Amino acid sequence: MRVDFTQTSKLRLGTLDTSLFAIQSFFPSIGIFTNSGHSIFGLTPQLGVLRAAVTIGPPVPPIPPALSLEVLGLAHFIGMTNQFGFYNCIGLATFTGAIIKSGLDFTSGTSIVNGSLIVNGLFQVNGFAMWTASIVGTSKLFDIKHPTKGEGHRLAHGSLEGPELGVYYRGRLKDSTRIDLPSYWKDLVDEDSVTVQLQPIGDRHFHLNVVEFTNQFVTIKDADDKPIDCFYTVYGERKDVDKLIVEYEGDEPMQQGGPKD
Repeated sequence: MRVDFTQTSKLRLGTLDTSLFAIQSFFPSIGIFTNSGHSIFGLTPQLGVLRAAVTIGPPVPPIPPALSLEVLGLAHFIGMTNQFGFYNCIGLATFTGAIIKSGLDFTSGTSIVNGSLIVNGLFQVNGFAMWTASIVGTSKLFDIKHPTKGEGHRLAHGSLEGPELGVYYRGRLKDSTRIDLPSYWKDLVDEDSVTVQLQPIGDRHFHLNVVEFTNQFVTIKDADDKPIDCFYTVYGERKDVDKLIVEYEGDEPMQQGGPKD
């Protein structure tokens, strides 16, 4: 088989040498290839108008199949990049700035976005999603397959909302005067924000009073010293995050509700 070999410091196709004023042009040993028109590499048939200045396809048979393009090192894309087909990223992908996606985005692995992420369309997470800051939306709800009616039916519930970032603890108190709150409430809940609701059980008329409350326990008493049997709900505002600013001036959502630390 005959192998032709040609060596030159620069190969220019077309009339315009776009590398003329580059520093590398003054070093002939580097090797420069320029084309002021269209470059087509590999098996990439062109019908009608050529679509791009550089078109790269797989090798033409009988050359064994291989990747159409492999880039080692840093690559810059300046301008708009369109991706048609499947995009597979193995490893860590970082994006600094704004990302606008219209359509379906499927990610397997870790995706880190330093900046804004705007999704025009459906954003679906099949699995566990974790946020270390606040989520702002117009409403909060769950929508699940109906637990009783089954296929073809859905069940949706909205979240109760209020002018605070609060938590609650509920249960039943019987033959006791003390409601012990979870141990973590001491460091989670502002003691001055604690409120208690009591609902007597049975046909006896209760006169129940809250005689003492903290973010660790609540003590109640029946005015007639009758045995206590009631449902209770204890509410409290979180103190580990900044207080919610309910009304403020502005046209965009305020970033708030984050950890105090």
